[in-house]
Amino acid sequence: MTNYPSHGLFITGTDTEIGKTYVTALIAKALVASGRRVGVYKPAASGCVWEEGQLVSEDAVALWEAAGRPETLEMVCPQLFEAPLAPHLAARAEGKELDEDLLRAGAARWTGKCDVLLVEGAGGLMSPLGEEEYNADLAFDLGYPLVVVAPNILGVINQTLQTLITAATFREGLDIAGVVLNDVVEREDDVSTSSNRQELEKRCVPPVLAHVKHGATSIDWMPS
Repeated sequence: MTNYPSHGLFITGTDTEIGKTYVTALIAKALVASGRRVGVYKPAASGCVWEEGQLVSEDAVALWEAAGRPETLEMVCPQLFEAPLAPHLAARAEGKELDEDLLRAGAARWTGKCDVLLVEGAGGLMSPLGEEEYNADLAFDLGYPLVVVAPNILGVINQTLQTLITAATFREGLDIAGVVLNDVVEREDDVSTSSNRQELEKRCVPPVLAHVKHGATSIDWMPS
């Protein structure tokens, strides 16, 4: 059996572009401030950019900086692809192949090097990582509780409940720490933003752990 760090969280989202990296970075900063050694891991990143002749994941850099630059950027994200596609498709577009074994082995590299490992998935739970591989498969194998990042917009209740149902019914079920509601942008024209948290708290079995306001530099929740 692969030996992973004993404590961790798997951060997923209800969709893409809803602030998973932003929220993960805030959690990392809070944990570092509490005196813990934090590892950050993004198993694969697509949509990377070229900087000084090297392919760079801006998300991985943000996580690394938030955690206090532990280990190396390559440890944070060992598989980088340029095309803004699902990782296995982005790899194929470059004539490469996603290393599915490394998705897990990369997490194991953090064993003994951190007190808690924050893993940021690529997209949502059912976003594909390979031909027959999903983020949910990786989350299940790593065994860390899920933090579901949800955007504070009209429709978030449906999106969040669908994600929670998926987590609860996938394979033997995924442990869910809770939901973080994130103000991705300021939306004065969306009146649902003032009631979404209350509605989620009424309808979700897992707790709403925090509500991150737009532009926040800290999070009002500390993982146990």
